[in-house]
Amino acid sequence: MNGKGVEQHFDFIKYPNPKYMRAIEATNSQETEKLMAALLKMRQEDPTWIVEQSKELRQTIVKGQGEFHLRTLKWRLENNEKLQTVFKEARIPYRETITKQAKAEYRHKKQSGGAGQFGEVHLIVEPYAEGMPDPTMYKFNGQEFKMNIKGKEEKDLPWGGKLVFINSVVGGAIDTRFMPAILKGIMDCMEHGPLTGSYARDVRVIVYDGKMHPVDSNELSFTLAARHAFSDAFKVAGPKILEPIYDLEVYVPSDYMGDVMSDLQGRRAMIMGMDSEAGYQKLQAKIPLKELSSYSISLSSLTGGRASFTTKFSSYELVPNELQQTLIAEHEAEVKDEEE
Repeated sequence: MNGKGVEQHFDFIKYPNPKYMRAIEATNSQETEKLMAALLKMRQEDPTWIVEQSKELRQTIVKGQGEFHLRTLKWRLENNEKLQTVFKEARIPYRETITKQAKAEYRHKKQSGGAGQFGEVHLIVEPYAEGMPDPTMYKFNGQEFKMNIKGKEEKDLPWGGKLVFINSVVGGAIDTRFMPAILKGIMDCMEHGPLTGSYARDVRVIVYDGKMHPVDSNELSFTLAARHAFSDAFKVAGPKILEPIYDLEVYVPSDYMGDVMSDLQGRRAMIMGMDSEAGYQKLQAKIPLKELSSYSISLSSLTGGRASFTTKFSSYELVPNELQQTLIAEHEAEVKDEEE
């Protein structure tokens, strides 16, 4: 009971960051909605369980304080809610980008009684870095392409990075009214990169030529032509996959330091520094998210449960070449499965 003029303020409880995550699915896909409702109810009871439906990864992700914490969640779903579930590895939110200039052109033409479809787009793609000057000329196979900029759009992408779209079409080869349709085709490809279907980022696209038909040209024709031209150019522009890198801090008793460091090096981690703090060693490193998947279990077994760690997203960096080949092959196999 408050006395007159007495005010009490309570700070919000700050919950610890999750340390372990998995994708969760209902064994019977028809119970997916029921599973989501149960997960949201459980999240209200224990806010350290984090649940998110990821459009990008096409998975429902649950995060918790460790493997046992998530096993408890699974047990409660199965015993209290009578829902059979399965845990899977969470997909990694890769990004795609390009490392050199390339050009491509594509003609979309379809004739099927009545009005047809026609649109032709010629474009150049190149890596984009903040503050780059506008282009004036490109050279491909000894041929020069002079740029005459008519319009420019800079798009901050919701998933990070930028797309810069430049209209440099001369002599009315493509009507300005078709530019939004061309941009739409390019954005479709930025949402599903050609290497792994991940989001693409940091690309500049210059549309410099094309053709249209007085009757058969429409928005759809130009969207499709742009999609194909962009995809073809992207594939020959030194495409690279980027992976999320996290800052990792491990608090570990001195006796276990050597084991923890060699385990981290086996996980492609880069040791950034070390400090002593209250009898513990504090180890700072940068580590790919892919390598953090079961880190809480490994660290616990290496140190008899005496170490702890925190993570925070840092940046996107290029994946090593051999991993890139594996990821592309996995994506191709996945696409094939979906088509069958």
